[in-house]
Amino acid sequence: MNKEIIEFIKETEKKITPEGIATTFSNAQKLMKLPKFIQNFIIRQNTKPNQYMGFVVEPYSLFLAYEITPEQVSVYLPDSYELEPISIFEHSDKKLCAIIGCFNVHTSVFWGSRYELYVIARNKTTNLISWLICDYESNTFHYDPGQGFLPATLQKSIFTTSYNGKLICDIESQNNRTRMDLIIDINQYNCIFLNQRLWIEGNLSIDYAGELDNNGNDPFGLIFDPMEMKCAQHIQADQIEIRQLDFGFINSQMKPFEACCFPFAQHYLTTVFPQGHMMKDENDLYAKISEIVGK
Repeated sequence: MNKEIIEFIKETEKKITPEGIATTFSNAQKLMKLPKFIQNFIIRQNTKPNQYMGFVVEPYSLFLAYEITPEQVSVYLPDSYELEPISIFEHSDKKLCAIIGCFNVHTSVFWGSRYELYVIARNKTTNLISWLICDYESNTFHYDPGQGFLPATLQKSIFTTSYNGKLICDIESQNNRTRMDLIIDINQYNCIFLNQRLWIEGNLSIDYAGELDNNGNDPFGLIFDPMEMKCAQHIQADQIEIRQLDFGFINSQMKPFEACCFPFAQHYLTTVFPQGHMMKDENDLYAKISEIVGK
């Protein structure tokens, strides 16, 4: 690992402090009471001096891929996107898919757990594979451009590991039917190469869909070391002990066709208020990292 990447990791972590998170939490509780357009204005004004926030996904983040049909996700697919077959891993069969992501995260503005449901599609304008966020749950306050600041949505949120290598997920929503209860033995799996179009290109084009509409704003991208997206543990989907799983249009009768786990932290910088950008590939990421750590 070169010095530039180490400095990027340090820069990302340095932006995250307990004091900063506590201040943001206090302010968010006040902002929630304001109209959404005022919330957005305040955020834009306050983030002008420092547009980037640190976003660190902690080890053992989990991703489950489900095969879908166009009919299942028609209400989540904006006109500017079309479904395209994709896979989690480099040499796997590609299918139209939705992905559930589960992760613990600490950021410049909140610390907690996130559970997100994505539809994977191609942006017709940029031709980039994109992660479309169509639903999410969280055990802490959160913000999205379509709804502003919102309180936690979960009445129970457990996402952790045991001493003997079990990954345990048990969550339950406060207001809807979202429920996940599963256990995975992550001892037995090796890391293998990921599909780079999904994991690098896709993380440069993230958008909101369905009720989380991004108000016509451009897709946003994360800034990260591409090496953190090169490989992950290949989880045998049929070995996952799923006791219950209902999330958006995914239900317990559906079985994931692929799954992966990242046994290391992933470090991102992103803008506090989602913004479009010109990055399209790995070279653009390294150039952006050089620009950031060189300041």
